[in-house]
Amino acid sequence: MLLRSAILLLALALPVHASEPLTVDWLDLLPAEDYQAMLDMPEIDHGTGLDAEGNFSNSLRQRDNSLPEVMYSTRVVAKYDGKNLRIGGYPVPLETDDNGRYTSFFLVPYAGACIHVPPPPPNQIILVEYPAGVAIDDIYQPYWVQGTLRVEQTSNELADASYQLQAARVWLYDGE
Repeated sequence: MLLRSAILLLALALPVHASEPLTVDWLDLLPAEDYQAMLDMPEIDHGTGLDAEGNFSNSLRQRDNSLPEVMYSTRVVAKYDGKNLRIGGYPVPLETDDNGRYTSFFLVPYAGACIHVPPPPPNQIILVEYPAGVAIDDIYQPYWVQGTLRVEQTSNELADASYQLQAARVWLYDGE
């Protein structure tokens, strides 16, 4: 009887919404020193230089030596490692399944990151794996992505990312 009461008290003490995802913003994924460096950075001119021609042949990995080093930072916020969270962003499609649904994509904080320079720094790029797949018809349409975030560096020919997310759910951003 005492054991049963102890288990009941423990169950009542646990949060009811333990499985609710934590909603994070892109700035939450920046360590304090990178956040401050971004605030101190001069405005970037997107009308000239490498991005003036903006096309899909450009890579997120292009380096512009006139940019501050923070634009290439791989520093992360370790407290989010292994957390169930949701974040809104824009997809950069990578791999599809047999039905043409995207099972792998980068999630970035602003639209057009795959065709404009400068790209986000690696600590602002998340590699999303979503085995169920999602139809991505417009890279300028934001999505919510929910799942387990991992602090893990990855690289491919398109980009370097400091985070990976195993998605349980992907849906169009609804403003909330």
